[in-house]
Amino acid sequence: MLLRPLDFALLDELTEGRNLGANLHMLVDASSPYTLERLSQLADYGLVRRVGPNENAGLYEITPLGEAALAHREEYGEVDDFEALIEDAVDE
Repeated sequence: MLLRPLDFALLDELTEGRNLGANLHMLVDASSPYTLERLSQLADYGLVRRVGPNENAGLYEITPLGEAALAHREEYGEVDDFEALIEDAVDE
């Protein structure tokens, strides 16, 4: 799992509630295509999920795993297995 600074910014914005990728790119000051690419990757990691009437609606929400990633972001890069760290945090 390779997270980027933008990923943590997106997760942080989603703690405020569900939001559209089209809105999120403005909130994090990044291009729309790059923001949507990162949201797709975060969904693949299980840190966010697509919600709405269908998965292609562009509406995202943070998952418990994403909340754990935010809670442990200071440890990112300092531990050998960040993914295991946040999975363990969710399991507690």
